[in-house]
Amino acid sequence: MKRTKSLPTILTFLTPSLIGVFLFMFPISVDGQITIPIAIFSQSLQTFLYGLIPSIMLIFITITFVGTLIGKIWSPNWMVQSSFWNNLFNVSHIWVLIRAIAVLFAYATYFRIGPEAIWSENTGGLLLNDEGLLSTLFSVFFFAGLFLPLLLNFGLLEFFGSLLTKVMRPLFKLPGRSSIDALASWIGDGTIGVLLTSKQYESGFYTKKEAATIGTTFSVVSITFSLVVISTVGLEDLFVPFYLTVLFAGLVAAIIMPRIPPLSKKPNTYVNGKKADHMEEIPKGYTPLRWGWECALKQAEKNKGIKAYFVEGGKNILDMWLGVVPVVMAIGTIALMIAEYTPFFQWIGLPFIPILEVLQVPEAEAASETMLIGFTDMFLPSIIGSGIESEMTRFIIASLSVTQLIYLSEVGGLLLGSKVPVQFKDLVIIFLERTLITLPVIVLISHFLF
Repeated sequence: MKRTKSLPTILTFLTPSLIGVFLFMFPISVDGQITIPIAIFSQSLQTFLYGLIPSIMLIFITITFVGTLIGKIWSPNWMVQSSFWNNLFNVSHIWVLIRAIAVLFAYATYFRIGPEAIWSENTGGLLLNDEGLLSTLFSVFFFAGLFLPLLLNFGLLEFFGSLLTKVMRPLFKLPGRSSIDALASWIGDGTIGVLLTSKQYESGFYTKKEAATIGTTFSVVSITFSLVVISTVGLEDLFVPFYLTVLFAGLVAAIIMPRIPPLSKKPNTYVNGKKADHMEEIPKGYTPLRWGWECALKQAEKNKGIKAYFVEGGKNILDMWLGVVPVVMAIGTIALMIAEYTPFFQWIGLPFIPILEVLQVPEAEAASETMLIGFTDMFLPSIIGSGIESEMTRFIIASLSVTQLIYLSEVGGLLLGSKVPVQFKDLVIIFLERTLITLPVIVLISHFLF
C-alpha cells in the first residue's frame, strides 16, 4: 500500500536530510581549497581551543582508563544497567591493555617524560600536540557525532539504498545505503565513513561482512587530504590526473577486495547473530525512486523529537572521544615509533624492488622504502619520497599511499576502536592486498602520463 504524502512527514525527511547532505557532502572552496562545512566548523573549534585540546584529550584518555578499571573491577549497577556505559567501559582484557598503554603514552607525551622515542614530534607528539591528529579528531568527532543522526535517522539512507542497490550489490556485494558512506568519505573525510559504518552496523543495517568491507574499502581519503599528499611530493599541478588515478585504482580494489579473503570469509550475519537475507528487491508496482521515497517517509515517521536527537548525538560524541581516541593514541604511537626508530619498513619493502623494476619504475630501491610504511601513517610515504628525483616515481608513491587506505595513525586505529568487526591481522592483510592490487594500476596509468 502506497504511503500518503503527509506534509509534516515529508518535511521531517527532507529538512534534516538536506541539512546533513549540506554539512557532510557539499563541497565549498575556502582559500582555494575544497572542503565541507563540517571541516570548516572543526577547524574553527580547533582554532578557538588552540592550546587546550591536548589537555582535554589527556583528560578523556584518563577517564576512559579509570572507567575501564571501575567496570572491570567493581562493575557498579549504574554501569551494568546502562548498555551505553557498559559497552564503553566493560571491554575485553586486550582493550584494557591498549587503554593502559594509551594512558602511559599520553602522559609521557604531554609532560615530555620518559624515553624521547615515545613523545618526540614524529611519534606521540605527532598525535597529541596542538596541531596533531588527536586535536583534529577532537573537533571532527564533536561535529560529526552531533550531526551524524541527520544522515542516519531521517530516511536519507533508505532513499539512496533503494536507488543504488542494483549498482552496489552486483559490483561491491553491498547494500545501496552504503553509497552514502562512500560519498561522505570521498568528499568529507575517511573518519566520517568509519563512524557512519560503525553506527549502521551496530543498528543492524550491515552484516559483519558488509561492515568490514565498507570500513576497509570505502573509508576513502578525502579530496582535502589528497591535495596535501600530492603537494608534499611537489606535484600539485597534477592534482586532477592524480585524483582520477586514485579513484580508478580504488574502484578496482573495491570490486576485488570483497571477493577475496579475509573479507570474503567474514560471516554474513548481523550484529545480533541473524543471517543476512538481502531482501532489497523493489516490490511489484514500485519504481526504485518511488520505493525509496516510501521507505524514507517510513523512517522519518520514527523520529523521536529534538531531545532524542541531541541525546543520541551526545552519546555519539562520547563514544568516539572516550572509545576511539585511546586506541589511536596507543596503536598510532607504537606504529610511528617502529617507523621512526627501526629499519623494519625498509626491510619489508625490499621484496618490492624487483616488482618495481619489472614495472619499470625509476629509482626502484628508493621507492621500495615507501611501499609499506604507509601502514603507520598516510603522509610518511610522501614525506620520505619527496626527495626522489623522478616525478613519475613521486606520483606513484603519492597515489599508492592514498589508495592503500589502512593507516594506523587514523583510519586503521579508528577501525580497531570502532565496532566494525575487523582485527589487526585483517588490517595487515587488507593493506598488503590493496597495495598489490592498486600498484600495477597506478604504474600503468603513470606510464601514460609521464
